[in-house]
Amino acid sequence: MKKRYDRLMRTAAAAVSVILTAVMLGSCGNDGSDSKGGGPYRSDVGTQQENITGNNRYDMNTNDGMAENDNKTAEDFYDAEFDAPEMNDGLYAEEYNKIIENEFKSVAEYPLSTFSTDVDTASFTNVRRMIDNREEINPDAVRTEEFINYFKYSYPQPENGDRISITTELSDCPWNEDSKLMLVGLQAEEIETRDIDSNIVFLIDVSGSMSAYDKLPLVQQAFSMLAGNLNEGDTVSIVTYAGSDEVVLEGTSGAKSDYICECLNSLTAGGATAGADGINTAYDIAERYFIEGGNNRVILATDGDLNVGVSSEEGLTELIEEKRDNGIFLSVLGFGTGNYKDNKLEALADNGNGNYAYIDSVDEAERVLVTEMSGTLYTVAKDTKVQVEFNPANVAYYKLVGYENRLLDDEDFEDDTKDAGDVGSGQQVTALYEIITADGAKLGGSGKTLKYQSDVSYPVSENQSAEGLEGELLTVSVRYKEADEDESRLIDKAVTLDSYVSSEKMGDNMRLAAGAAEFAMTLRNSSAEKPFTMQQIRDTVTGIAPDANELLSMISDYEIYYGNNG
Repeated sequence: MKKRYDRLMRTAAAAVSVILTAVMLGSCGNDGSDSKGGGPYRSDVGTQQENITGNNRYDMNTNDGMAENDNKTAEDFYDAEFDAPEMNDGLYAEEYNKIIENEFKSVAEYPLSTFSTDVDTASFTNVRRMIDNREEINPDAVRTEEFINYFKYSYPQPENGDRISITTELSDCPWNEDSKLMLVGLQAEEIETRDIDSNIVFLIDVSGSMSAYDKLPLVQQAFSMLAGNLNEGDTVSIVTYAGSDEVVLEGTSGAKSDYICECLNSLTAGGATAGADGINTAYDIAERYFIEGGNNRVILATDGDLNVGVSSEEGLTELIEEKRDNGIFLSVLGFGTGNYKDNKLEALADNGNGNYAYIDSVDEAERVLVTEMSGTLYTVAKDTKVQVEFNPANVAYYKLVGYENRLLDDEDFEDDTKDAGDVGSGQQVTALYEIITADGAKLGGSGKTLKYQSDVSYPVSENQSAEGLEGELLTVSVRYKEADEDESRLIDKAVTLDSYVSSEKMGDNMRLAAGAAEFAMTLRNSSAEKPFTMQQIRDTVTGIAPDANELLSMISDYEIYYGNNG
């Protein structure tokens, strides 16, 4: 009950954002703090939320009946009976790219698996919104890798001057008794950001579609939180776009957080959506105030419903590709429901050296822009790619779980001109492979000299015999560039057969990742085998506190709202 009550309170906070706006105008920046990570706004978020009651979170499109509910608490609403809302044109207007799930591949034909890293979490929180509102869940809104990567894992920090560390685990696959499951975990170095100055441009959609309570008002709250955690060395600009773009604030010191908040909260929504104009202006300003050696970033906040000028997914991709090589990174924050354009926002983030999050509550805004600000804003490894080479002597088939829209051609791995994912300070990337082991599988043709190819003499380190390769299952290789460099670095790690542990000894990292993946596949109506019920998935992750709490809460809500325990 307490978890659901907290969720209701979070959503209710957004619904009455006018009250919060008034509070922010009076409090943002008043304590004069200039230390990053401890701004004045953050301290009273909980108090503000605790004082807000009386919003029916399931009524997404109207305020009808609000007056009669003014004296009710969130618990009153939770205890009431609700019918799931019917599908409507607004929901169908949301846009998602079609996901064709990865299939098993033969190692004999495809010895290499190559993909771009992904630290986005938008899919998890967007689907959480759908579950909270009892909407029909669009399977293409569920990206399995983003469910996995929403959670934090226990990976070691990099050593020996590397920016990335590699962790692997091998165990049984919970949803396929014929497979083993391998985890690949990357941990980015957590750097000290206190002395790194930031040049940030808030690019805000103020078109008519942003007028809903869970859009512009929530954007204002989110950016006010971030403003409260900046200091004198930081520079903030605000660009808005509707029918045209407008520069609201330019080159202002982060120490003036109260003034930045006032500018944010003066914004109103109305008009068409000329997003391309806003993007061009935002990058122009970011270049004007560029900080050498600093963090230069545009943060876009929108529902993605662009309808003036360049507005197609392809056109936006071309536009952002022109901007990404100038040392300015991009963060994309999605808001709202009904006409949400996930496909466009994902394309912007994927092609613009950026990350992508969906903000469904005040709490999520705080998580992305305050608690995890270093990872969101400070890139330590760019164009990060993963390539796994499988040993045909020990692996017959494999399947990458998720990452369908992050797949790369094998030759892209060594091509430093190929754009790939960016990883921020302290961020993690987690991937899962289903593996079917076999003896004596023959290697097919490939244009690359392969480590396990029988007719190739592979250089062996002084600590490893040639016969030792027979005990290897695969090798994980990672390429990345320093944030200010153009040449990649290579690190790798071999996974041996003797690293396998049974399901009874499966580690917490694997349990959490497997549970998140299986829940995502359930929501997707995946073709993968799913012999477990919701309770069995819950059993897999129970006890990994507090890391699994959000997943457990989401599973419980799914069971209650959808009557699904299978």
